[in-house]
Amino acid sequence: MGAAAGKRKPVSSLLPIWLLCLVCASSAQPYIGVNYGEVADNLPPPEETARLLKSTAISKVRLYGVDAGLIRALAGSNISVVVGVANGDIPSLAADPAAASRWLAANVLPFVPATAISVVAVGNEVLESGDASLAAALLPAMQNLRAAAAAAGDGAAGVRFSTVNTMGVMAQSDPPSTGAFHPDIAPQLQGILGFLSKTGAPFMINPYPWFAYQSDPRPDTLAFCLFQPNAGRVDAGSKIKYTNMFDAQLDAVKSAMVRAGYGNVDIVVAETGWPTRGDAGEPGASVENARAYVSNLVAHLRSGAGTPLMPGKPVETYLFALYDEDLKPGPTSERSFGLYHTDLSMAYDAGLASAAGAAGGAPAAGQPRASGGWCVARNGASDAELQADLDYACAQVGVDCGAIQPGGACFEPNTVRAHAAYAMNQLYQAAGRHPWNCDFRASATLTSDNPSYGACVYTGGGQ
Repeated sequence: MGAAAGKRKPVSSLLPIWLLCLVCASSAQPYIGVNYGEVADNLPPPEETARLLKSTAISKVRLYGVDAGLIRALAGSNISVVVGVANGDIPSLAADPAAASRWLAANVLPFVPATAISVVAVGNEVLESGDASLAAALLPAMQNLRAAAAAAGDGAAGVRFSTVNTMGVMAQSDPPSTGAFHPDIAPQLQGILGFLSKTGAPFMINPYPWFAYQSDPRPDTLAFCLFQPNAGRVDAGSKIKYTNMFDAQLDAVKSAMVRAGYGNVDIVVAETGWPTRGDAGEPGASVENARAYVSNLVAHLRSGAGTPLMPGKPVETYLFALYDEDLKPGPTSERSFGLYHTDLSMAYDAGLASAAGAAGGAPAAGQPRASGGWCVARNGASDAELQADLDYACAQVGVDCGAIQPGGACFEPNTVRAHAAYAMNQLYQAAGRHPWNCDFRASATLTSDNPSYGACVYTGGGQ
């Protein structure tokens, strides 16, 4: 007997929200952004990049500096922009309010309101730089820039000021309930969090399950990092069972913020991604894993589930990155995070293209597209594998397993294989009907033969 035959927490009430998300998935999503790195010598012209962005579900772009060409190319669109202040500019901005006014006049005021600038990220990873004087100047620079924006009037009134941090600010993150900031930067963070709370600006953080996998390259860790079926990890403190690393990392940050007294501040994911290539010592860097991570993350955001400690709304997330950056130093992975090639073709299909088409961006040769049909259990998959897949699928937001409960239309035959096949197909259909949505670690397969029988109807078929 499959676990689905027993009592299961109802999820069907969430289905309308999920379906609404799927309907709107082809248009811009207010919580999906992308990083635009420019450490490259082969980037397309700003107008072509703007057209590409407008053809996707991406509604936000984060720049590491101020690219006037791209900002102007996005004028009149629904795509907002995060601009960055260089770390080297922070001391002067902190020391002189007039310097802050000049920076704002040169880098924000010429572009608004034609282009929406949502956030100015003051510095990048400053608190983890090891430069104590730079870290001390960070908050005064943020304060001076905000004062300059207030003085500038309506044009900059809606711009918020924050800074971007890595997970290196955390002294403890596992399990999530023990999340705490490093004591050596706690004084600076306390002041910054107070500023963010007062001004309504977000705490910006870079969680990378990719790096977590590098430190623990086991198959179950990979599945946990890629949002794939896994046994989950129970937080002994909160008793919450986590099924993916992304949620665990964010909830660790949330726990640390609550400990600091600022649990009311919103979290924004300033960077997260997975490389398509890597060196011999970088396990897991592949197109398939990058596709799995980003497409499953996007589906997770669209579900509206949030995280266990921040339920009910997606966390605003900027994917890293729009293009590969061929001039970046370091290992191969550093140059291989692009969602798109610089010829505007997809590196892989993460489900971000709009229904209107790619308007200058097209799937790369050989990239799979949405498949239709049905997803069922593969011949040869063991009952243990299928039971794990069954439990995983039915636990996902938007997957209704009511039909395989006692008395349901698909309860008979009451076997693990039959129940798993139904649940797998439900998840496949809800997640976007791409081939990788029917993988389940090779225990499932696509079929064009309708598996429905009697009163038991499997959702699916042609597109």
